[in-house]
Amino acid sequence: MNAHSTEVRQKALTLLRNGTKGAEVARQLNVPRGTVSYWLHMDRSKRGECPGAHNPSCHRCDGTALDEPAYAYLLGLYLGDGHISQHSAHRAPSLMITLDDAWPGIQDEAEETLRKVFPDNATCRVRRPGCHNIKVYSKHLVCLFPQHGPGKKHDRKIAFQPWQQQIVNAHPWGFVRGLIQSDGCRVINWTTRLVRGERKRYEYPRYFFSNKSDDIRRLFSDTLTAVGVEWTTLARGSDPFNISVARRASVALMDAHVGPKY
Repeated sequence: MNAHSTEVRQKALTLLRNGTKGAEVARQLNVPRGTVSYWLHMDRSKRGECPGAHNPSCHRCDGTALDEPAYAYLLGLYLGDGHISQHSAHRAPSLMITLDDAWPGIQDEAEETLRKVFPDNATCRVRRPGCHNIKVYSKHLVCLFPQHGPGKKHDRKIAFQPWQQQIVNAHPWGFVRGLIQSDGCRVINWTTRLVRGERKRYEYPRYFFSNKSDDIRRLFSDTLTAVGVEWTTLARGSDPFNISVARRASVALMDAHVGPKY
């Protein structure tokens, strides 16, 4: 991580307070866009301009209402491509969802969802080669994502707490969409058949979900079963990392509730 001098930070805040857009400030000062967003958020927070800046609310800590459909979707994104980073004592942890630039619509939806789940906290985007990290800072991240822990997800136990399972049971398609849009895809397969002496090409869609974690694949497949989607496990070499949905009726269900990436 690059350290930026107090002078650079103050220049950035002066430009921001005068109405310069964050992207332009980042370009002028050669500072990452996410860093500029964080400086702006902290400056607004110190001046009391952020909603809930002095007492951020939390569904788990104080019973604040939670947008459950948004949370179910975000939970899927987090288990697929999300990561929580713990920072030093003076800075709140951050939730980062890494999403490919090939699907800008999913990036927009992810950021909108973060705002719904964390309405008191600012979001930002950090550009990386071929992707963006969609981020939010909150001291309550681990409250809402107790699956967080040291190391990679596939190296530790991943299980829902009862309150999370209740939300996924109530909004299963949001959870499925989040997982597909992070670690899954919709593809078109094809084959040829001989019809009346003429070989014809037939195309058919199917969905794939790939994840090294046995627990995350189980949570995904259990949810598919609950909504009536038939699925199979496909091995990658000797590793059964892939879940496939290929039957016509099940693909139709997935198309109605998930659809292609965008």
